[in-house]
Amino acid sequence: MKLLTFIENKKYNLGVHTEDGEGILDIAAAAAAFEGAEGVPLTVQEVIEGGLAALDKLRAFVEAVLSSDGHHAFIRPESALTLGPCVTHPNKIICVGLNYRKHAEETNAAIPLYPILFNKFNNTLAGHGEDIPLPKVSSEVDYEAELVIVIGKQAKYVAKEDALSHVFGYCNANDLSARDLQLRTPQWLTGKSCDKFSPLGPYLVTADEVGNPNELSIKCIVNGEVRQGSNTSDMIFNCEEIVSYISQYMTLVPGDIILTGTPEGVVLGKPAEERVYLQPGDVVSIEIEKLGSITNTMVAEG
Repeated sequence: MKLLTFIENKKYNLGVHTEDGEGILDIAAAAAAFEGAEGVPLTVQEVIEGGLAALDKLRAFVEAVLSSDGHHAFIRPESALTLGPCVTHPNKIICVGLNYRKHAEETNAAIPLYPILFNKFNNTLAGHGEDIPLPKVSSEVDYEAELVIVIGKQAKYVAKEDALSHVFGYCNANDLSARDLQLRTPQWLTGKSCDKFSPLGPYLVTADEVGNPNELSIKCIVNGEVRQGSNTSDMIFNCEEIVSYISQYMTLVPGDIILTGTPEGVVLGKPAEERVYLQPGDVVSIEIEKLGSITNTMVAEG
């Protein structure tokens, strides 16, 4: 199932992508019109926090609506919607640095013995199609295509073998990075946490639909040119290892998101004289197999 968030009347609303390509089913509008909609989750956060019971309830409701004669009244064209981040209220945004072997090599970094963790905050969230302001205080903003793990069940001291059973689903992210700010100190926080530096989406795809997250093609496309082209199989620490490792040190809760690292091809990985960082007007798309593509345009801040 592919879930998304769209913004209407300054509120986040839940939409479900229809498999036949009709468009997006507006869950709140359908629930207001159909009998038997009691308990159907109306936001993506309610689906995640409600676990399997909420997901099953939503699936059954969607099937009932789409099989009804009047369902077209609740289908919205995706292109007409203003999308928000596909996960709206993460308790934690955890990121893994230098987690692709070839990316570590291109930046002349040692292969990590343990996952390198850092964090972002909710101010970095953005949706598909949203403009991303390039901070006035940076001239070196870089793109980073990343697979995101979305936690669906509380996880603490989880074994690798059981880790993926705690995952709700996956989505695309652009882990935008102001390199001049990031590398100013040993801590990367400043360069990673500028406003809207974590566009997520367009869809949150449930784990059953994705299958093995460790064998997905991943791309970053800038102004029509493929800059990053790799596969999640190049990860140094795979998805189950990441979830298990983080759960040894903190309790992961439903809605937490984990950005799993970026492959080779970033601007920072080029020789200094060839580095051209993102500029206003640049259009950046992150595309991961089975997850769709999220596109954002860079604009001057303010």
